[in-house]
Amino acid sequence: MAEETANVGVKASGLTLADKLRLLLEITRKISRSLDLEEVLAQVMDTLDSLLPYHAAGIYIIRRDPHLSEGGTASLVFHAEAVRGYDIEELMELRLKLGEGLIGWVAQTGEAVVVSDVSADPRYVNARRETRSEVVAPIISNDSVIGVFDLESDDLGAYGEDDKQLLMLLASQVAIIVEKAMLHEQLVEKKRLEAQLEVARQVQLALLPDSDPEVDGFDISAYNFSTEEVSGDYYDFVKPYDDHLGLVIADVSGKGVPASLLMAFLRASLRSAIHVGYAPNVAMAKVNYLLWESIEEHQFVTAFYGMLDATNRTLAFVNAGHNPLLVLNPDASPRFVERGGLPLGLFKDTRYYEYYLPIDAGQTLVLYTDGATEAQSPAGQEYGRDRLVEVVRRSRHLSARAMIDFIYNDIFEWTGGQGSGDDVTFVIIKAL
Repeated sequence: MAEETANVGVKASGLTLADKLRLLLEITRKISRSLDLEEVLAQVMDTLDSLLPYHAAGIYIIRRDPHLSEGGTASLVFHAEAVRGYDIEELMELRLKLGEGLIGWVAQTGEAVVVSDVSADPRYVNARRETRSEVVAPIISNDSVIGVFDLESDDLGAYGEDDKQLLMLLASQVAIIVEKAMLHEQLVEKKRLEAQLEVARQVQLALLPDSDPEVDGFDISAYNFSTEEVSGDYYDFVKPYDDHLGLVIADVSGKGVPASLLMAFLRASLRSAIHVGYAPNVAMAKVNYLLWESIEEHQFVTAFYGMLDATNRTLAFVNAGHNPLLVLNPDASPRFVERGGLPLGLFKDTRYYEYYLPIDAGQTLVLYTDGATEAQSPAGQEYGRDRLVEVVRRSRHLSARAMIDFIYNDIFEWTGGQGSGDDVTFVIIKAL
C-alpha cells in the first residue's frame, strides 16, 4: 500500500492549487451525501491521496475515556476514527492524551503545524518508525477542537505551507460532516429514548387505578399530575373487603425512569403485604426492609398507607415520612395530623406505629405530595400549607374529583402557568 500511495502522491504533487481546490470541492460534495460517520470518514481517507501525498494518515476524534478517573481534560483521549498506513500494533500502543505528541499539541492549541523533520521536534511521539515528516490540522466545531487530521510521510520535508492550508480546508469540511453526523445520531437516539419513555409511561399508567373506588358513605378520588413522561409519585386503592379500602399515596425520591421503577417495586411490595392481611404498621415495616435491601443509599420513599373502615368510619394509618394528612372539619376548621415515622428504605429495622382517626360526617381528608406545597410562584414563594388549606376550604362544596381539579388549577395559576417543578398527586376522601 505504501508504494501505491507514494505513486499517487507523485501524481498529486504535480497538480496545481486550482486543481487541488477542485478536487477538494468534489470530495466535499461526495462526503456531504452521507450521515453515517464511519462511512464519511472512510470516503475522506479513500480520496485524500488524490489531494495530498502521504504514507500514513489518520482522523482522530477526542473522546472521554471512562477508565480514567482524573476528570477534566486529563481523561480526554484520541479515538482513531479512520486510519491508513499504520501497523495495527503500533496504533494500539498509541494512547495519546490532550497535549501529548504533535496531534495532542494541535488539539490543545487549535493551530495547524508542519514538521519537516519529526526527529528534530521534541513534541513528536513515534507512532510509526518510517515517518520522517508530518502535517497536522485541527478539526474545529463551534469554536472547539473536536479532533485532528494527521498526515505522515516517509520523506523529509514532504509538506509545505500550501499543504497545511489545504488540509485545514479539508478538516473544516470534515468538522461540518462530523457535527452533522453526530447530530443525526443524537436525534436517532433521542427518538429511541422517547419511544422507550412512552412505553414506560403507558406501563406506569396501567399500574395506577383505572377508576375511583366506590365506598358507601364516602366520595373518594385521586389523580397524579406528572411533570415528566414517567412519575415518581404513586397512589393506589386496594379493597380487601366490601366495607374496607386500603389507600396509599407515596413519593419516590428523584425523578424520571429510576423513580418510576422504584414506584413499581413499591406498588408490588405493598400490594402483596395488603393482600396477605398484614396490619398497616406491619406492612410498612416489611416494605421498608425490602426497599432497604434493594435500593441505592441516596434513594428513599415517603408514603402514607391507611385502611378505611367504612362501616365504623375510622381510618387506621401509618405515615412513613410523608406530608401530614389535612383534615377539614364540617365547620371548615383545618388540622394537620402530624403523626408518623421515617421514610421507607433508609434503615433496615425501622419500626412504624399505627394510628386511628375517627371520621365524622362532613369531614374532608386530603392527602398530597410535596410537589403541591413546594410549587413556587414566579417570585420564588412556595405555595405552602396555608394556601392549600384555603383552597380546600373554598372548594369543599365540590365533589372529590372536582376538588382535585380546583386545587391543581390554583397551583397552576400560582406558578404563573408553569406548573409545579415536581410531580403533584392528590387523594381526597369526603365523608358524606
